[in-house]
Amino acid sequence: MGVTIHDVAARAGVSVATASRALSGQRGVRAENRDKVLAAARELDYEPNVVAASLRSRTTHTIGMVVPRIANPFFATLVESVEKQLHDGQRSLLLANSHYEPEVEQRQVRALLDRRVDALIMIPCHRERSCEALTTAAARIPVLQLDLRVDGFAGSWVGVDNEAGVWQVVRHLAERGARSLVFVGAKPTDSAAQARLDGYRRAVGDGDDVLLGDFSKEWGQQAAKLLLQRGSLPDGIVCGNDTIALGVLGELAANQVRVPDDVLVAGFDDIPYAELAQPALTTVRQPQQQIAAEAVRVLDARLSGDETAPRSIAITPELVVRAST
Repeated sequence: MGVTIHDVAARAGVSVATASRALSGQRGVRAENRDKVLAAARELDYEPNVVAASLRSRTTHTIGMVVPRIANPFFATLVESVEKQLHDGQRSLLLANSHYEPEVEQRQVRALLDRRVDALIMIPCHRERSCEALTTAAARIPVLQLDLRVDGFAGSWVGVDNEAGVWQVVRHLAERGARSLVFVGAKPTDSAAQARLDGYRRAVGDGDDVLLGDFSKEWGQQAAKLLLQRGSLPDGIVCGNDTIALGVLGELAANQVRVPDDVLVAGFDDIPYAELAQPALTTVRQPQQQIAAEAVRVLDARLSGDETAPRSIAITPELVVRAST
């Protein structure tokens, strides 16, 4: 017979109830007793019966998360930040990928609900068509929108102030002497694409020189080709994200255009590859650890019943100036 919680309690010199609370991370256990229980569990190589514990507590200690595309470096690092926050609270993350398809997103949400996750963190792939999936989940468990949000959905959201970030870029390029700018972004099917486009248009005033595709390196390359075909480049190119910017930089380099001597280029997100670009990319850094911490804090408040009204938290991002400007 395997090691039981009774064995752990006996080794630690505490009651079974205290051992159970300590191992499940519940409050009301003195630090000294918690340390004894955790040490005893390690010494005995104790494996808790997760299924039985879930049935007793009606919680699985798991959080579901749906992202549009895990291959996107920004989403990948954001998932890592969320997972770390949950792991610190002794919870697990179940991850699903929507591939930017609302129908797939809906199926993934239902699958996570079938797995009895305690709550859902969702980066909705579409400003409008993701509403059904969110509504389905919100009818059963606490739901939090992260980074992106759905129009008209009355739920909590945590992300960055995208317009403020683009404003910082435009102001920086103007200070570097740029008088003509082009915005290369994504079609506004998600909230970040819309907010960054709106931020650019407000920042430049009467300017409306924009090229819209998607958040991909391939689109960045294509957009750079379109700009080169014009015969004269703008002073600065504001990119909707770093992946687009990397495509722009690659195409400009292939055509012997010098950055920043001939044109200034800036991105948004500060993905790990931004600093490794040639030249290193000026961008807007999203504080992912802070975003993840706020998201988990808001979700915990919902789960504990301390907070029922939806909250929207917009964190101001930081401009990181590098060689591309």
